[in-house]
Amino acid sequence: MTTTQRTTHRRRGLPLPVRFVILAVIFMLVAIAGLALGSVNIPINDVMTVITGGTDVDPVSLTIVHDVREPRTITALLVGAALGIAGLEMQTLFRNPLADPYVLGISSGASLGVALVVLGTASSVGAATFASGLGIGPDLLIMVAAALGAAVVLFIVMLAGRFITSSTILLLLGVMIGYFVSSGVTVLLSRASPELVAQYTRWQFGSYHGVTWENLKVMVPIMVVMILASLFLAKPLNALLLGERYAQTMGMNLKAVRCLLVASTAILAGAATAFCGPISFLGIAIPHLTRGVLGTADHRHLLPGCILTGGSLALMADILAQLPGDDVLPVNAVNAVFGAPVVMIILIRWYRNAEAT
Repeated sequence: MTTTQRTTHRRRGLPLPVRFVILAVIFMLVAIAGLALGSVNIPINDVMTVITGGTDVDPVSLTIVHDVREPRTITALLVGAALGIAGLEMQTLFRNPLADPYVLGISSGASLGVALVVLGTASSVGAATFASGLGIGPDLLIMVAAALGAAVVLFIVMLAGRFITSSTILLLLGVMIGYFVSSGVTVLLSRASPELVAQYTRWQFGSYHGVTWENLKVMVPIMVVMILASLFLAKPLNALLLGERYAQTMGMNLKAVRCLLVASTAILAGAATAFCGPISFLGIAIPHLTRGVLGTADHRHLLPGCILTGGSLALMADILAQLPGDDVLPVNAVNAVFGAPVVMIILIRWYRNAEAT
């Protein structure tokens, strides 16, 4: 029996290619809905004209679609895909269905990196001058700081994982590390001006609305490269499903694979957090929803599936967050409505499996 045959548990029903086509169609429809829906009603013909590069529309509609909705839609699609892949990598690496960048404190590490840059450079002319002297723009500096903060926390969790076999204890350890890191952010906020505290608090709510085309020039190349690079990790991730010892017998360099997964998760989660704030629930919910939709545990299918499912869900949550009208709800509040039931189902299944054994 091959590895794929052992790791794949495809459900009866629609063939896998058909399921991918359905996910791709939903992805495209949600992307169009993200451009068409908002507080201002714009005819779909005008939206399509702007998308295709045309300018024969009302100037206000052109500005709203091009400068507001297009950056927001691209950001939501990319962040959903990135967090879905990061969550899948974490769940396989730790062999834990509840692992994700948010629960393990990785997003908190990224938040601390952002806080150090935003609050630190704002109060220190020397720090800002130092960053400028290195030739690092503010967007790239924030992204690098977020990725480094995420990588440090992930490294600590992995180090603890070498001595702790209980996945429950490891998760609780990740939560505690998240609290510990958050205390550093609290100290920084206590010394910041009221304007910076208000700005940082809004950022923590999570939002795709503040991202501009200038931000996307930095975010898109890094995220697209990392998302595409993660597709090449399907084979080692499949091997890790069967245990680290089995993966080593297959000739896999375990240390190198761990480093690649840490780097991939840190950059994806760090980039998403840097520009949109700590986005909750997507990292844990998307991999499970993708497994349910595709009916497989094969990462050659799950990784592209998470891209489609993650992008669609992130943008759908953002569209729902705008339904109240002129007010926009925090996207994390909407994500919780989707994510919390998924986590509860996982816990119930976990409990039943433990009872059965």
